[in-house]
Amino acid sequence: MKIENKLIKKINYSLIAVVLMICIIGIIMISSATYSLGYERFMRTQISSIIMGLTAIIFILFIDYSTLGKLYIPIYIFSNLLLVAVLLFGTGQELWGANRWLRIGGLQFQPSDFAKLGVIIFLARIIDDNKETMHQLSTLGKILAFAAVPMVLIARQPDLGTTMAFAFFTLGMIFIAGLNTKYIFATGVIGMISVPLAWFGFLKDYQKDRILTFLNPELDPMGKGYHAIQSRLAVGNGMFFGKGLFNGTQSQYGFLPEKHTDFIFSVLAEELGFLGAGVLVLLYAIMLIKCINIAKDAKDDFGAYLVIGLTFMLAFHIFANIAMTIGLMPVTGKPLPFVSYGGTFMLSNMIALGLILNVNMRKDKINF
Repeated sequence: MKIENKLIKKINYSLIAVVLMICIIGIIMISSATYSLGYERFMRTQISSIIMGLTAIIFILFIDYSTLGKLYIPIYIFSNLLLVAVLLFGTGQELWGANRWLRIGGLQFQPSDFAKLGVIIFLARIIDDNKETMHQLSTLGKILAFAAVPMVLIARQPDLGTTMAFAFFTLGMIFIAGLNTKYIFATGVIGMISVPLAWFGFLKDYQKDRILTFLNPELDPMGKGYHAIQSRLAVGNGMFFGKGLFNGTQSQYGFLPEKHTDFIFSVLAEELGFLGAGVLVLLYAIMLIKCINIAKDAKDDFGAYLVIGLTFMLAFHIFANIAMTIGLMPVTGKPLPFVSYGGTFMLSNMIALGLILNVNMRKDKINF
């Protein structure tokens, strides 16, 4: 098994460089956030996760992405079986209030992170196969039904944030595929109608509490609103230049919860200020623009839809995490791509990057 030299030359090294810069920022911020917890252990784990992710990228580059398109049905079935396994054998209720993880021996991972990738591959292929009839209600209904299966399974865990991620990249992919504007309008209307229905029929009490405390964290400042209040204080404390690494008040004195995972951006904003946060956001913007350009240059529609789905997935996590930390969205427990501490999340995002690079390096290859 080998990669042709001409394909190696077409690897988008600038995209890899941008992502590695983001990862380096993540390592630095994790070392600061966990300084009082024995940061060496956290840094070693994070660096190991990055190396594992880069290894996964190399492996992915050996496989022509069109091969994944041919295996879209087994990939979809396997992704949903993982989610079913979580409902049957999942762990995490005692510590995090939801069974979202699977434990196999000494390995614990979150299957929904990998299911996102599998479902995006499936949707890219099925949209490609049905792009000529996208405006027919039967075709659209079929695509949405396939997307709804993993969403229902994830909502049952329950994991509202990841369910929202699925909805975001699914709608993004069919919109890019040329969905008629009348369906977009209808979706908006249905969305507005579904809000009260979801409130009274589907949302758990803790999810309702998240929304209420999002609107007014002071309703429960030492309970449900604590995370949001401390995060906003941390971001505000940073002002323009920040307080300096290892000098954040909210992070270093233990006021900010989940500071190395969900609220790592709050640590960065407090210690590096608006300037540091702006640099990170700029790097994210460059990364997403590069991904969009790769989608535009893809040799086929399947590759384009695949990259678009992965880009929407990454964009959702970036926006949701930053918006959560500054009070623009409820606390959903979504980590920040390539920055937050966590092996499964880092690996899944690296795999997504590998798939994007795969499409790019084969954009001019005809025979495969």
